[in-house]
Amino acid sequence: MWRFIRITVLLLILVVVAGQAWLDKHTTTSWQRIVFVGAFPVSADGSAVSRAYIEQLDQGQLDGVTRFITSEAHRYGISLDEPLSLQLYPPLSEAPPVLAPQASVLARVLWSLKLRYYRWRMLSSVARGKPQIALFLLYHDPALASALPHSAGLQRGLTGVVHLFASRGQEAQNRIVIAHELLHTFGATDKYDPDTGLPLYPEGYADPEQSPRFPQEQAELMAGRLPLSATQAVMPEGLANVRIGPLSAREIGWVKP
Repeated sequence: MWRFIRITVLLLILVVVAGQAWLDKHTTTSWQRIVFVGAFPVSADGSAVSRAYIEQLDQGQLDGVTRFITSEAHRYGISLDEPLSLQLYPPLSEAPPVLAPQASVLARVLWSLKLRYYRWRMLSSVARGKPQIALFLLYHDPALASALPHSAGLQRGLTGVVHLFASRGQEAQNRIVIAHELLHTFGATDKYDPDTGLPLYPEGYADPEQSPRFPQEQAELMAGRLPLSATQAVMPEGLANVRIGPLSAREIGWVKP
């Protein structure tokens, strides 16, 4: 009897989680109403540099992401004046759980559950205006980290963990990373080769029909790099040099199959 009850309870939990995941996906990719996104800064290393940088953050430093997404949405025929609202929230004192670079499938599942619990705890402190999507922006002192950990954006859970440099000189490229992970939470997939980091052709090219093909003038957001040749690509200078390609637009619901 108790075994039957336990199995029943687990099945009910799975049904609820699956139903919530479907509802989250539908409400954030139907593009019938504005989607509210919250950005929560966190000091990733506890350094004085990252803390000082976070203290000077303001809404204007994120508005470029909103303008970019809005412009691209309108280019694909989305009629909403404001498809999304990306708002800066007060800094958090606790960082999200860490995912090891070579984590197993089971470890990734456990990390995802821990991240959901972390998200719930952090958002429970928001008195009102809780966002539908939560982006946790983890800032690193460039002097302590020459390379950043891998960021992650999850559609199941509507959460992004975004690693960024705590540097005014990196803000334009930080906005690219934020927009990239934000699109993951809407269902967009990466468009680059995980082994080389090079954009995949044709889906990772902003203009795959360009002739000559190289150098590309724009980067595809989910590829994250501007192709200069078949074997060379660089990080674009800012969102002005970035576009959302047709496949990514289809994945997030801007283009119907």
